Amino acid sequence: MSLRQRLAQLAGRLQDPQKVARFQRLCGVEAPPQRSADPREDEKAEGLLAGDPRLRGRQRGAPGGPQPPGSDRNQCPAKPDGGCAPNGVRNGLAAELGPASSRRAGALRRNSLTGEEGQLARVSKWPLYYLFCFGAELGNELFYILFFPFWIWNLDPLVGRRLVVIWVLVMYLGQCTKDIIRWPRPASPPVVKLEVFYNSEYSMPSTHAMSGTAIPISMVLLTYGRWQYPLIYGLILIPCWCSLVCLSRIYMGMHSILDIIAGFLYTILILAVFYPFVDLIDNFNQTHKYAPLIIIGLHLALGIFSFTLDTWSTSRGDTAEILGSGAGIACGSHVTYKMGLVLDPSLDTLPLAGPPITMTLFGKAILRFLIGMLFVLVVRDIMKKITIPLACKISNIPCDDIRKARQHMEVELPYRYITYGMVGFSITFFVPYVFFFIGIS
Repeated sequence: MSLRQRLAQLAGRLQDPQKVARFQRLCGVEAPPQRSADPREDEKAEGLLAGDPRLRGRQRGAPGGPQPPGSDRNQCPAKPDGGCAPNGVRNGLAAELGPASSRRAGALRRNSLTGEEGQLARVSKWPLYYLFCFGAELGNELFYILFFPFWIWNLDPLVGRRLVVIWVLVMYLGQCTKDIIRWPRPASPPVVKLEVFYNSEYSMPSTHAMSGTAIPISMVLLTYGRWQYPLIYGLILIPCWCSLVCLSRIYMGMHSILDIIAGFLYTILILAVFYPFVDLIDNFNQTHKYAPLIIIGLHLALGIFSFTLDTWSTSRGDTAEILGSGAGIACGSHVTYKMGLVLDPSLDTLPLAGPPITMTLFGKAILRFLIGMLFVLVVRDIMKKITIPLACKISNIPCDDIRKARQHMEVELPYRYITYGMVGFSITFFVPYVFFFIGIS
């Protein structure tokens, strides 16, 4: 057997959904029993389910039930080897609900565009359930919108900006690679889909694994030598963070083992090639005269290229959100630098020592974070209310149902790019200006 055949065999074993299901069972996750053939038994089971609001209702998209909006759209052509799955719809159908169990996990994050919900499942090891829920959130929007602003406002703006540059690059390449390879999510059954928020995207590589690898490694690379702390802290942080995020994707039933390994190795390759240029990119964003025009033009060009790789799906909106956030943060840092609102410490003061934590310092940090996040959320809400109706009007798309309107590329892409571009600009310019104005910089 040749090396190529051995590698293909290994890849096939690592992609086997049975291994994902086995890991889930090992961690205490099992699918509920199938519905019985007797309708009277089903009615009895539904009566039991009605007693628990978490378990009420049929699974969306289950066989014979109502399909989520847009589930018949945007199917990519099937490959001869079966490697392609419909994009923009579910990859694998869930088993229907059986009689209620005494301990079940309710559906996790609902897909805001399709209305699809995660499967209900028996969970016996609840500490692992909450641990992996936390790990999954380390790769979701809520984490990013809290994590990056906190770094920029309270810890180190330079490190925060450069983390964003790396994050945008890694996530963009990961999303594009998914739409080139077009591998489906692990089949369900046997896998239990606890989370379906990203189920309409392809699977290879795992962008959660890529983000969970890139962020802790970049944090250590950017801070060690700039700040005084023992290196062992960073060497403990990297494997803990990375393994938690990666294992959470298998636990949630979203990725195969091969997806996770590929995401990890792909990220290491990206960092090895592009990390030496991060300082150059950040300095260019801040100091070059025409940096804002080049930043906006480059991010739009990258977006247009990626949107031609595949038919429309929710992943297109995620890519627009990533590029818009990166462009907004970079443009905001340029304006902030030109106005002198945030100045990085000179090189001769490095490595920096952390200031003593006092009540005043802690209070200012909390105040900056709360005021900043309130401002950012207001900006996001205002931009959403402006961009979606405007895009609908320009594209002649009905705006009665926002969720249905956002399933159109002509609405979702401008909304995500412009809205999160303004969010990013607010994080690095408007909010620091507010801090300067009220005297809590």
